[in-house]
Amino acid sequence: MKDFKYWDNLHRNESLEEFNRDRTGLLWLKTKSIIRKELIEEFIRQNEITLAQTALKQQFVELFDLLSKDIDKSHQLLDEYIKKVSHQQIASVDIQQLVSELYKLKNFAWGGDYQNSLDKYLVSRYVKVQNPSFDNLMSKFETEINPAVQGYVLNSWYNYWSSVLIENLFKSHSAVLPTVGQIKSVDFFVSDIPFDLKVTYLPAEYIKQKRKEKGFPVELTFLKQKAKEANIVYDKEAKPHDILYEITEKMKDRNDDPCQRTLFMLKAEKIEILQETRENPKNLSKWLYENQGEMRFGSENRLFLVLVDTEDFSNSWKLKRNIDLLKPTINSYLDNFKNKKIDDLYVDFEFKGKPHGFSALADVIFVVK
Repeated sequence: MKDFKYWDNLHRNESLEEFNRDRTGLLWLKTKSIIRKELIEEFIRQNEITLAQTALKQQFVELFDLLSKDIDKSHQLLDEYIKKVSHQQIASVDIQQLVSELYKLKNFAWGGDYQNSLDKYLVSRYVKVQNPSFDNLMSKFETEINPAVQGYVLNSWYNYWSSVLIENLFKSHSAVLPTVGQIKSVDFFVSDIPFDLKVTYLPAEYIKQKRKEKGFPVELTFLKQKAKEANIVYDKEAKPHDILYEITEKMKDRNDDPCQRTLFMLKAEKIEILQETRENPKNLSKWLYENQGEMRFGSENRLFLVLVDTEDFSNSWKLKRNIDLLKPTINSYLDNFKNKKIDDLYVDFEFKGKPHGFSALADVIFVVK
């Protein structure tokens, strides 16, 4: 029997595919969305529901069991209540002021180099060292440690509040039913399909793979060759990302015909890869699922919002606050979602170390400048 325990076990084990096609499972998710003390109290009061239980976990079970007796009516009650609460939450955020604050960040540089893990970076670089000199450690604060911490905090702040901005743009659309309380693996429902929103860029490793498939040279190798031909000197001991940046910037500064041709060629190749990806986004969805971090693995339905600045791919982070580009792109996608065939959104993928394959609903929304 598909009772509360059945759906709870599926959700705990991240076996989420069945929620896509079962209205009882969907009701379980929507009910979970309001299992917060102040929300559930308001909901049962407004709908004249009496619960015997007082603890939230037990109230969740009891309320779901009650609502399951009339699935269609309960969906309507929950939708109306969630939309009302969501409108209040959205209204509490001054979007224009938030955008203004986000525009105050001028540089986007993480502190640390362990997949943005600042604690590992600080311990490795300043704690577990050969020279345990306290005075030497103190001397690093102003020149190295403080800037690293500042960069990490600023970027985390930018990512969090730009996510609030973007989620509010989705949640303001009539086709979207938000989750007013946090649910693992679900940010909102689009036409009653649960989705987790992932804001990202066109991944460098994806571009690298596509370059190889298309027979393009490795970007860094190509740049090093062209730098040698142009007599551009660079730090050969630096990390690959820093070498690529240094050569690119020096070519921009020199701005002669050979450097312009090199940069134009690389840009044209990236745009070609972008265009092919936009024409067949399922390949990117599959790649993103299969190349996600092992610690944050998930097989839930996902909407990928992919931001690309074609003038300078490294500046794509700025599009997270570009409401004039974000809003019409998101609204256009949601306006036309009803015309999509849901079966076309299924993505089958595998993940290293997992014993079986996975299937999820996924789509890609490209925000391109």
